[in-house]
Amino acid sequence: QVQLVESGGGLVQAGGSLRLSCAASARTFSSYTMAWFRQAPGKEREFVTAISWSGGSTYYADSVKGRFTISRDNAKNTVYLRMVSLKPEDTAVYYCAAAYLLLRQLDVGTQYDYWGQGTQVTVSS
Repeated sequence: QVQLVESGGGLVQAGGSLRLSCAASARTFSSYTMAWFRQAPGKEREFVTAISWSGGSTYYADSVKGRFTISRDNAKNTVYLRMVSLKPEDTAVYYCAAAYLLLRQLDVGTQYDYWGQGTQVTVSS
């Protein structure tokens, strides 16, 4: 069983930045593909970004490319999401997700086995 705990959300003005963190309890964290998804009020959950277990490959939704950066520190069992140039449409609950040795369909939520409780990000205009 893997527990994921997100932190770092908050209220920020448009154009601002935030860094989210997701701490994982997995003993073999370095074997998990990690991702961030988000869900805005009244909308379906959507893929934001993912990173391979080695950190060598990253994937981004078109809507966040060039603004968001995912990274991981396997020594600290933590994955990060750096968000800059935030827009009001980035407002959502952000969820961290983990999947053991996931190789494909990294943007599909049902591929992930473990989820965090979410952290709210609100971007004011």
